Parts: sequence; structure tokens; C-alpha cells
Amino acid sequence: MPTSFLTKEGYQKLQEELETLRTHKRQEIAERLHEAMEGGELIENAEYEAAKNEQAFVEGRIKELEVLLATARVVESSAVAGETVQVGSTVTIREEGAETDEVYAIVGAAEANPTIGRISNESPLGRALINRKSGDVVQVDAPAGSFVVTILKVE
Repeated sequence: MPTSFLTKEGYQKLQEELETLRTHKRQEIAERLHEAMEGGELIENAEYEAAKNEQAFVEGRIKELEVLLATARVVESSAVAGETVQVGSTVTIREEGAETDEVYAIVGAAEANPTIGRISNESPLGRALINRKSGDVVQVDAPAGSFVVTILKVE
């Protein structure tokens, strides 16, 4: 299993999600199953089916989180405070021809959320920026086409 990178905050969030699933969500589903079984006929009981499906999803997510957290490498922000872009870095870039700067935090795939400026080190942009320095001009090969960005600042 490949190592996944997580920031300290990301690791804590996933730990909290795992704990919530193990305690509250499992209990909630068990209660729903118990109530559905008290109704008698399980053959055509939609609530029972829905609860069983949710139980399978929750158990799958618990296993996924357990593996992810067991194999994760937590990246300390002090360890990335350097000149080169690494997981945990915050990078300010400007796309060629654009008038505004964009700021992204480089995170592991499990923490990625581009809508809030958190991009994966495995994404086309993230891969292109890793190990680059402030002032570098980088070509990004994305599925929608290639584009060029200049790294303005690495924090």
C-alpha cells in the first residue's frame, strides 16, 4: 500500500471521523436495524435494506480510514518551511496570461479540496509544483490541456 501524506490537521480530522463512525454512527445504525426487525417482515422492509446498505458503507469507510491512518506519513509544517514546494507547503502562483494570483496548500490526496484551495500532490498541478522553487516557471499537463504557471512564493 503506498504511503499517503497528511498534514497534522488532516490526520486529526480523519481520526475524529473514524472515532465518530466507530461510536455514534455504528450505534445509530444498530438502533435502526433493531427497529426495522421489530416490524416483523424483513423480506420487503425498505428501512431494513437502507440500514443494511448504510452499515456496509460505514464499515467500508472505517476500514478505509484505518488503513489510511496506519500508512499515513504526517507532514509537519516546520519540516516544509523551506524554499522548495512539498506536501504541506502553501504556494502562490500566477497562470500565464492571468491577472490575479492563486494560492494553494499542497496536501495529500485524502485531504484535497480544490474548492477551498487545497490541492493534492498527486493532481496535475500538484505534481508539477512539487520540488520546484519560487521564481520557477512550470508547465502543467492537465487533462483539459497544458498551461504555464509561475511560482511567486513558497511558504
